[in-house]
Amino acid sequence: MIAFDQLQVEDVSRHFGRRRAVSHVTFTALRQSIVGLLGPNGAGKSTMLAMLATLLRPTTGVIRYGEGTERQHGAALRGSIGVLGHDLFLYPELTARENLEFFAGLYSVRDVGATVTGALTRAGLTERANDPVSTFSRGMRQRLALERALIHQPALLLLDEPFTGLDDASGSALLARLRALRDSGAIIVLATHDLDLAGDLLDRAIFLRDGRMVDAAERPEALRTLYRTIMEQPGSTKPTGGVG
Repeated sequence: MIAFDQLQVEDVSRHFGRRRAVSHVTFTALRQSIVGLLGPNGAGKSTMLAMLATLLRPTTGVIRYGEGTERQHGAALRGSIGVLGHDLFLYPELTARENLEFFAGLYSVRDVGATVTGALTRAGLTERANDPVSTFSRGMRQRLALERALIHQPALLLLDEPFTGLDDASGSALLARLRALRDSGAIIVLATHDLDLAGDLLDRAIFLRDGRMVDAAERPEALRTLYRTIMEQPGSTKPTGGVG
């Protein structure tokens, strides 16, 4: 596992043939912070997360994890990253406990039993620990998948629409969990359309449109109104909230 205190995205672009999914994006995410990637469908949020997760390489530009890039850190870097995307990466034929034990083994977690038991408790799934995941609701799977992404205590947590399928109680529990993770020292980057939930959560908002960063805001207030104002502006690509 690689320890690092900041994530730096430096003039990053990603092209798929002639289509530019992400174009010249620059921002920094610090330890103990939650950064939101906000924008309409097709804005480049998922592509940006995939690059941060080292699942895609930038066409141009550099992503630094602390002082080093993916190539400099090598394969050990992935042991410092947790990812929750649209695909939850759970095995439906296995139980909740078996899923977490499997991923804990992949990351060479030391005390698998205690770690998995704690994760099931945080997910509110203790009573369903030995049931196949195929019997779970979407919200239950979402909670389990978050614990799967956190089973190795990553320095960087990447979330793509983490509130999908969650009821109000589960959404509130997730907010509390993310705040606790931030306070414990994690770097969290998430993409979401749920501006009401994200409004009180984000330390920084990065606004993307057509693959470009069009604005940024520190600890944004009235996020839905701010989002609407930014997205209704003409196609300026110069952030007014600063890039750093």
